[in-house]
Amino acid sequence: MDVRLRRALDGTVYLLCWVLFTLAAAAVIFFNSSRETTLASHDAVIRPDLSGHVVLLTGPVLPDVRVPTNERIGVSVTLGKTDAPSTSALIDRYALIASQPEGPEARVREVLGDMMVDSLVRGAALGLVPIVVWLLVGAHRRRALFARPRKRRRSIALVLSLAVIGVVVAQPWSDDVETLDREESWQPLATFLGPDVPLPEELDGVQVRGDVTTSQTRRLIESAIGTYDEGKTFYRDAAESAADLQLHQPEEGQTAVLFISDRHDNIGMDRVARAVGDAGDAQAVFDGGDDTSTGSTWEAFSLDSLDAAFDDGPYADSKWAVTGNHDHGAFVGKYLGDHGWTMLDGEAVDGPAGVRLLGVGDPRSSGLGSWRDETGLSFDEVADRLADAACKADEDGDRITTILVHDANMGDEALERGCTDLVIGGHLHVQSGPTEVTGANGAVGYSYTTGTAGGAAYAIAVGAAIRRPAGITVITYADGHPVGVQPVTLDTTGVFTVGDYVPLTPSNPS
Repeated sequence: MDVRLRRALDGTVYLLCWVLFTLAAAAVIFFNSSRETTLASHDAVIRPDLSGHVVLLTGPVLPDVRVPTNERIGVSVTLGKTDAPSTSALIDRYALIASQPEGPEARVREVLGDMMVDSLVRGAALGLVPIVVWLLVGAHRRRALFARPRKRRRSIALVLSLAVIGVVVAQPWSDDVETLDREESWQPLATFLGPDVPLPEELDGVQVRGDVTTSQTRRLIESAIGTYDEGKTFYRDAAESAADLQLHQPEEGQTAVLFISDRHDNIGMDRVARAVGDAGDAQAVFDGGDDTSTGSTWEAFSLDSLDAAFDDGPYADSKWAVTGNHDHGAFVGKYLGDHGWTMLDGEAVDGPAGVRLLGVGDPRSSGLGSWRDETGLSFDEVADRLADAACKADEDGDRITTILVHDANMGDEALERGCTDLVIGGHLHVQSGPTEVTGANGAVGYSYTTGTAGGAAYAIAVGAAIRRPAGITVITYADGHPVGVQPVTLDTTGVFTVGDYVPLTPSNPS
């Protein structure tokens, strides 16, 4: 046989063996690993398995829950610490999150995907070990090991010894400690609650596991079923209605951008906002901040939902945001930034369709704000820095066509100096504008405030329905400049009001 052909065959065999070793090692690592994360407002530990179910281990007070995945691979989620004022509030929160499951589902898939990649990398390294050992020993030494009976017996004894050590470490004969959950069996949620509690059809596959230690929570769970059904119905109907809204459609050469702000953890409105954007043929999304109530890590469920709503289609790579005064600390900005959102930090960036975009997080989120390398600045001082940056860009021929901030007042100075076309924000929870402003240099710009996308009356808007009218806006651009805005309002009754499309005619004498 030709030497080159023999080497090619040997290389192919080694490659196939490495792939097999890699997959075997990766599978063992994957199904014996876990990952800490935040999920459904809890610290949580996620463990993949082959149960074919998603199992939610809630702790000693509430019953465990499981639902089928319709696949061979399953996952168990052990819930840990959370921030809830009472068990009742916690159960209601579960119900609302369950009624809008896209965020938690996306988070679990993301974590499992990361774990799979890590397992493959480690498996690939381990898969090389037997091949490297085989090559280092060499054909001559392998023949020598088994050529003589005595050496053959030693080799076999070595292999058997390693196998015995592995069995001793694994101890497959040891009995697991008997625990309460081993004595309990899974039962359908309908059986657990009894025939007097009607269940939504989509909960037919849900099973629970609990005993008398959880019987006192039965009444709370019955209430949560009602919250689940109400929340799912209200937001589902609103999203379906939004799809049929008659909104202004961008003409040739124009681009529509969805603008949301002040969600305040209301994950139910995310699908509604997405439906409004789709109805207006939006190609990007601006987020004016206050996505959370406190900026705490337990609110990652809200950010997961937001990201899941805009993770595909034209929005996948076209998402810009700032943090609001309730998004305390660095968590919200970093989390969204890690999930593909462009967080504005005082530097001008390219927005959608030629828009030049400038923005910064609200300085009140941490008492005092920062501007690039400066810290400890007040709201007015950050506003001055923002105006300076916009005017410097304008002088350099790089006009900022939109300033995105949480509170539109932060852009007043830039408008008064005539250095931008449009300032957009939220914060007030009511829609206002567009208000025309003629700058000192004769340039015309606009200030616009959108309503609360979460229908928030207070700092937190989680609920089976919105607490006040929810506001969403579609902004139209042409050649990078704003040419129109259209507000959309969802009333607490579930009825939409589509505002007039208001043309914008910004001008820049220079």
